[in-house]
Amino acid sequence: MGMSDEVFEVMCPDCGAMLKIDPVTRAIISHKAAPKKKMFEDFGEAARALRESDERRDSIFAQSVEAHRNNEDVLAKKFAEAVKKAKESPLTERPLRDFDLD
Repeated sequence: MGMSDEVFEVMCPDCGAMLKIDPVTRAIISHKAAPKKKMFEDFGEAARALRESDERRDSIFAQSVEAHRNNEDVLAKKFAEAVKKAKESPLTERPLRDFDLD
């Protein structure tokens, strides 16, 4: 059973392109790209998707601004709590230094 010398077509499973392959040289002879799929059916749908994207972006930006605005207060409260905790449990012993262990 021998191989045919006739060029054959194969569809790419990844992108859907049609490839013509020479069985003797095992090289791609030609390539026909898969047709592009429409993202939207009409301009109204595309405009609606664009508006929703704008609203989502604006909402995320507003949340970021609010978090940044409150960041200073949160850090100040955390610092005050750390100072309070440090005053409540003062060090009774000096911390060990590397040369104290010799």
